[in-house]
Amino acid sequence: MLPELGQIALLIAFVLSLLLGVLPLWGAQRGNTTLQLTARPLAFALLAAVTVSYILLTVAFVQHDFSVAYVAKNSNTLLPMMYQISAVWGAHEGSLLLWVLTLCIWIAAVAVFSKNLPDVVRARVLSIMGLVALGFLAFTVITSNPFERMLPAPVEGHDLNPLLQDPGLIFHPPLLYIGYVGFSVAFSFAIAALIDGEIDPRWIRWARPWTNVAWAFLTLGIALGSFWAYYELGWGGWWFWDPVENASFMPWLVGAALLHSQATTEKRGSFSSWTLLLAIAAFSLSLLGAFLVRSGVLTSVHAFASDPDRGMFILAFLCCVVGGSLVLFALRAPKEAGKPFHWQSRESLLLLNNLLLTAAAAMVLLGTLYPLLADALGLGKVSVGPPYFGKLFLILMAPMVLLIPFGPLSRWQRENLSDVARWLAPWLALAALIAIIAYFRAPQHPLKSAMAWFSGIWIALGTARFVWHRFAQAQGRFTAEMIGMVTAHAGVAVFCFGALMTEGLSVEKDVAAKPGQSFEVGDYRFTFLGVNEVAGPNFIAQRGDIQVGVGERHLGILHPEKRQYASGGSSMTEADMHGGFTRDLYVALGEPTDNAGGWALRLHVKPFVRWIWFGSILMALGSLIVIFDKRFKRKGNEV
Repeated sequence: MLPELGQIALLIAFVLSLLLGVLPLWGAQRGNTTLQLTARPLAFALLAAVTVSYILLTVAFVQHDFSVAYVAKNSNTLLPMMYQISAVWGAHEGSLLLWVLTLCIWIAAVAVFSKNLPDVVRARVLSIMGLVALGFLAFTVITSNPFERMLPAPVEGHDLNPLLQDPGLIFHPPLLYIGYVGFSVAFSFAIAALIDGEIDPRWIRWARPWTNVAWAFLTLGIALGSFWAYYELGWGGWWFWDPVENASFMPWLVGAALLHSQATTEKRGSFSSWTLLLAIAAFSLSLLGAFLVRSGVLTSVHAFASDPDRGMFILAFLCCVVGGSLVLFALRAPKEAGKPFHWQSRESLLLLNNLLLTAAAAMVLLGTLYPLLADALGLGKVSVGPPYFGKLFLILMAPMVLLIPFGPLSRWQRENLSDVARWLAPWLALAALIAIIAYFRAPQHPLKSAMAWFSGIWIALGTARFVWHRFAQAQGRFTAEMIGMVTAHAGVAVFCFGALMTEGLSVEKDVAAKPGQSFEVGDYRFTFLGVNEVAGPNFIAQRGDIQVGVGERHLGILHPEKRQYASGGSSMTEADMHGGFTRDLYVALGEPTDNAGGWALRLHVKPFVRWIWFGSILMALGSLIVIFDKRFKRKGNEV
């Protein structure tokens, strides 16, 4: 009976989203205040209905109700409780319901924190978000019903994919979805502004905090997914340019451009068309990511579905959203260029920043979709891999790394960049000198090592120069926006240093080890002690014991595992690592090599790899700090 109630709640949510998408928008167009005021209660009712549906699906998992087909396919009685709860979003139907729930939370949050917006603006924004929810609820109800029954019910369920039986499943998808779906707020404000026909800095001030929160959570979600893949898949990499990784990276790049463009439009009135288009593009790329993951056109460890009907439905929805938005943009976007600015100004630097970020997103989009188009057009199988993405991304990002310190030190409208260059010249020379030293001292890949030191030191010192300049000019007064910008740019410095050092100086060795045998990898020693069998809650594991040390110092014992799951017979490799501030020691257990206790091992030394995720956290933190800027709390502009 509970699954039927969950399905009824979904149908009620579908009706409520239709009402939310139609009534307030109609009221805004007709000047009917009564209809406009229905937006907030409808938003809360929609969240309540979807929450009930989600809770009832969770109850089905916890109660092992295998009469629900989705539960039977993705759970069993041996599954630990934390994975029973997170298994709700472990496959297509439940992850889509989580997506809808996240969208409804965003809608309700806008309803709560927009009480002081003009009624007509709030009505339009919530109605547009309601129409987006309508599309996803239709997708759920028509093609992806999570409450579909399986009768007679099996005695035991299958299992959750072993790749997903990890704490990463608990945090990664929700964080990613908050970011993905959060761009719907900026999108809705942009569409509302186009419908209204008044494109001014006020709507940017209303939309900016929501965009910052969405981008911050998307950053955290991508970073956590990277760390999850790093320790779970056993290959020791942090980014593989997997097509579905790219699907989350594209809206991140466009979102970063949107953050900078919104700041320019709000403060100077420039880039308004850019900002509108980027808001549309960021959410459209989020929808494209949903299509790629759920349509079955991609083969990936991330992919959820392979049903062409689902793919066609979300492709049609994507075309409606993107096509309709672009038509509206073509008809209503402002024709004026905004306030004029000199080519030597902060506006010019931010424009170049946006061009580089959007070009990078276009490059990733082309590399991701071209193999699909080539296959569909009968041009043969084409593989686009890391060499393409890595080289082109490096070419596009190198100018941005050089320009990052210039932006904060430059003035709006007009600046003599030679003055800024003079302030930064000593730090540029210092970064270049250290990079040259690193080049000649690097044991391998000297160019990457030099780039790591140059980019990290240059951005960090350039950002510090801005802090000193601001302290001298404003007696130490810093706004939340400035503190957030400094924090985010420091995160970029840390990330660039960690990523390039890891790529350039990592050492990997595959060995066939016997008990008692030691191996030197870089400056570190790995001693294989043997393998023991251990029992987990729903698996049997062969657990290795590998002692790690440096010189005469013992650092610890690592325990990589090879797990055999009780249900379905799936096996998984679980790597183990000894983390540190400057390096990770990483071990993955392979297959037995003989009957005398020999095993294949993969040994890694990964310099500064954790700086990648620390830098990402700083970027996200900086984006969140900005929302506390005082001007976002002005009366009449509360968001």
